Amino acid sequence: MRFLLRVIFTAVAIWLVTLFVPGIEIVPFGGQWWHLAVTTLGVALVFALVNATIGNLIRIVAFPLYILTIGIVALFVNAFLLMIVHWLSQLIGYGIDVENFWWGMLAAVCIAFLTWLITIVTRPIFGKERPRER
Repeated sequence: MRFLLRVIFTAVAIWLVTLFVPGIEIVPFGGQWWHLAVTTLGVALVFALVNATIGNLIRIVAFPLYILTIGIVALFVNAFLLMIVHWLSQLIGYGIDVENFWWGMLAAVCIAFLTWLITIVTRPIFGKERPRER
């Protein structure tokens, strides 16, 4: 359940970023409004899966760079992961379209900030603690 909420929050953040960052757009698979919504949810799901798999591998390998740069390399890693989602979207013909790496970096920072903000705002509604298994 928590994973689905995070994907929905990320989808909302991606949609908001596409509204105010000019180099990023969602290319839906159809012309209806719900096609855009489903495509945005799909992009958020793919972004979550890429972040969980490839992102963790990169973070483990680049751990010394994280230490040396005091975490600034995380901006580049997040932009690179967003570009991977863009490349996967280009393979299937719809999804997220990123104009270049720098727009991707700005979008990744904005997506991370908005997802954090949405999570903080909705925490009282959905709860902040996971149920403990005994």
